[in-house]
Amino acid sequence: MTAQNIDDVVDGLAGIVREAERTGDRIGYFAALYRQVTVEIRAAIHSGQFDDGPRMDRFDTLFGNRYFDAYDAWRRDRSGPRCWRETFGLLDDADTVIVQHLVLGVNAHINLDLAVAAAATVPGQDIQVLRHDFLLINDILARVVLAVQDSVDALSPLLSLLDKVGGRTDERILDFSVRESRQEAWYNAVLLAGQNEAERAATVERLDTRATVLARLIARPGGIVRPALELIRHTESDDVPAVIRHLDSAVPR
Repeated sequence: MTAQNIDDVVDGLAGIVREAERTGDRIGYFAALYRQVTVEIRAAIHSGQFDDGPRMDRFDTLFGNRYFDAYDAWRRDRSGPRCWRETFGLLDDADTVIVQHLVLGVNAHINLDLAVAAAATVPGQDIQVLRHDFLLINDILARVVLAVQDSVDALSPLLSLLDKVGGRTDERILDFSVRESRQEAWYNAVLLAGQNEAERAATVERLDTRATVLARLIARPGGIVRPALELIRHTESDDVPAVIRHLDSAVPR
């Protein structure tokens, strides 16, 4: 699955969501979130919100293909970046709550893929021309994530426990994850854009390692978070197709 433009990215994600809903595959959770983000970015391109719309189309296509490549590698032979293998490896784990699946996808796609895609879009010193649009795309992502979290709250009535046990009474869980990740994404994009091939490979490996460690912490937290997750799991919806439908309609159009 290789996208040629942002329309292909939207269509590819919609196909994954449809198939996941049909088969009851939790891969549809993050795909539903990601589809809505991409639809919003496409709308922003069409309405002229970005400095360079065609460049953002290329950026989003490269970004989307990072996800499709990881998805295809996992489906083919369980290969691909380690952080994505950690993420996809929990899809059949019924004890992993909805928000964990979403945050795992956000972690891999932003902490690894976002910087790589940005550097590939505008390599070298010219990457600075991308900064405004890069930050705008992150703002769109954060806005959609908040809408999806409202949707998750309806599916998982005790989700607010995570804020309480984690000491974050003023932060939304998914938004917190996105804001933490995007603080470093631009720095890593600039770093990658100025490196040679060998240096880029080492940096990508470092980013993958870090995202993998974070994925393991998200999947298997310690302390009092673990019993809170167990309680949340017993009270949230376990109808996977219904959850996917709900998440995929979180952002009104």
